[in-house]
Amino acid sequence: NVVGEEHYNTAQRVKQILQRNKELQDIIAILGMDELSDEDKLTVNRARKVQRFLSQPFSVAEQFTGVKGVMVDIEDTIRGFNMILDGEVDDLPEQSFLNVGTIEDAIAKGKEILAQAS
Repeated sequence: NVVGEEHYNTAQRVKQILQRNKELQDIIAILGMDELSDEDKLTVNRARKVQRFLSQPFSVAEQFTGVKGVMVDIEDTIRGFNMILDGEVDDLPEQSFLNVGTIEDAIAKGKEILAQAS
């Protein structure tokens, strides 16, 4: 069994939220974010975090990005996506999730960003 049940379920949830976000983009383009329901705003915010979390730094891209590549265990990656999808990191700015390895890296980066903004 190459892909376990949790991995499969998480991948399906990621696909669903990204698809819903894509559907909402037309509404956002015409009416703006303010016209979305609270639930849809949450969906868009979480989807944007998922998109940024997908930018995990790879060693092969290090020379192009200047960001040190990291290896992340599949279990840690799945846990990170589940935390985003479950709203456990809703308080962090979306840029916290850009070019980080683990969800812990994103949390640390988010705390740093929030501290600088204060």
